[in-house]
Amino acid sequence: MFDHKALETLIAQAVAAANVRIVHGGSTLAVTPESCKLTNLEPFQLSRDRFRGSLHTHSLKAFATYVERHIGGEEDTGAAGFVDQDAMSATVIFNLGSPDDAGHGDDRATLTLKPTAAYKALDEVVGRPLSQQQLAEFLEDWAPHLVASAGDDQLPIPAAINAIRRMSIKAIAEVNSEVGDLNNRRSAMEEIEAKSLETLPTTFVFSTKPYDPLEVAAITLRLSVITGSKDPVLKLRWVGQEAQQEAFAEEFQQVLTSEIGGLLRLTIGTYSQGK
Repeated sequence: MFDHKALETLIAQAVAAANVRIVHGGSTLAVTPESCKLTNLEPFQLSRDRFRGSLHTHSLKAFATYVERHIGGEEDTGAAGFVDQDAMSATVIFNLGSPDDAGHGDDRATLTLKPTAAYKALDEVVGRPLSQQQLAEFLEDWAPHLVASAGDDQLPIPAAINAIRRMSIKAIAEVNSEVGDLNNRRSAMEEIEAKSLETLPTTFVFSTKPYDPLEVAAITLRLSVITGSKDPVLKLRWVGQEAQQEAFAEEFQQVLTSEIGGLLRLTIGTYSQGK
């Protein structure tokens, strides 16, 4: 008479020997005993079963070179590229395959454009409240990239910076009083004005490459002064920011297409592998 443990062992061995396979809806299933463990022997082989890995780079040139070398000039390799315009990045999946012959999708290269130092510095100040000192220092640091103007008149950058530094807040109060036999009426108005001993700039044009592979862009900035406190608070507003950033994304796609568009299909969007 077999005990319970011996009986389970015999059943497991019988199931393993039978190697029953059930195919349903395109999925392949195998009946195996619960105690079975799969062991991958690939680490003990001379070479791997297939090539797989992930490249991450900020360099468009390095990315394009890797993609070209990896594909090797073959026409239909099952590779596909996806361009994420919001993140300014692109991913190539070399073994994606096709709907009829799907690959594992675990051999990839990813390019993420890195903003230039000037563009990053601009992004850190645009739309944020700045003190006179903070704005003046920003203008001094990036003076070679800037053109200042007051209305239609262009200003030298040193003069524009000096005007920012010498700005002051002036408050003018006016009180009106009216007295009658049966009533009194009193009103007060206060006018707050920001002035400088120099001509204050109203507009800056900041010229820089937003990302290294792209062309130099001229970014228009409007200067506004908030006068609600004792010291002036200044802000730089990027004129047409969303439209210009969309143009950067479109230029990125065009540059990417010119570099690797002839090697594989490029699709706008992101891709995630299904389970």
